[in-house]
Amino acid sequence: MPRRILILGGTADARRLAGRLTARADLDLILSLAGRTENPVTQPVPVRVGGFGGIAGLVTTLKTEGISAVIDATHPYAAQMSRHAAAACAEAGLPLLALRRAPWVKIAGDKWREVPDVPAAVAALGETPRRVFLALGRNEVRAFAAAPQHAYLVRSVDPVVPPLAVPDAAYVVARGPFTAEGDRALLEEHRIEVLVAKNSGGPATYGKMEAARALGLEVLLLARPEVPDVEAVETADAAVAWVERLFPG
Repeated sequence: MPRRILILGGTADARRLAGRLTARADLDLILSLAGRTENPVTQPVPVRVGGFGGIAGLVTTLKTEGISAVIDATHPYAAQMSRHAAAACAEAGLPLLALRRAPWVKIAGDKWREVPDVPAAVAALGETPRRVFLALGRNEVRAFAAAPQHAYLVRSVDPVVPPLAVPDAAYVVARGPFTAEGDRALLEEHRIEVLVAKNSGGPATYGKMEAARALGLEVLLLARPEVPDVEAVETADAAVAWVERLFPG
């Protein structure tokens, strides 16, 4: 019987990993998406959408679906799902691997300031009106309605509906990857003074960081949340190697 692997996805890394593993006829892959994105990209393997109902629900799913191993390839900021995966796999006695992109590292010319969370980012903007680029999820940007003195440019994968309750906001609906040249043009067009983003890591959305550096802009970076201490790798290639060691072809 094929070994069933559950990939907790929602990232390009998860999609890339699933595509790599499809070459293994002895593996049965399931990719799980949280369902927060209205129009997710096409995946190379069967997909389930939606939550599991907490740790207990995930344990039940692992058992009823006959899962042999789990790979947590969720976004670095999806800490709750990572905690649930670690707890559920420990209870079910299943191997778990976390595929976690390395964070971006500050270099010469960067004006980064790390903040612990979204409310702290709102407060860090200050009282003086500024032109702010929000490169965050559509739900996270809603907190910035508490600072209506600023002018906002919001970029998200899905439309922000309803729009922010602020006097001045513009919206860009787009999915990466983004280039440094394109993001610099966007920031210049909207006369952006400060960028608010997550330290997601990887090349797909690094363009805005390069653009901010070139323009000498301040960047408010949300700190990465704490995640469980489980076996982890940084690349899809390393995750494939883990699977090959666990289930030799």
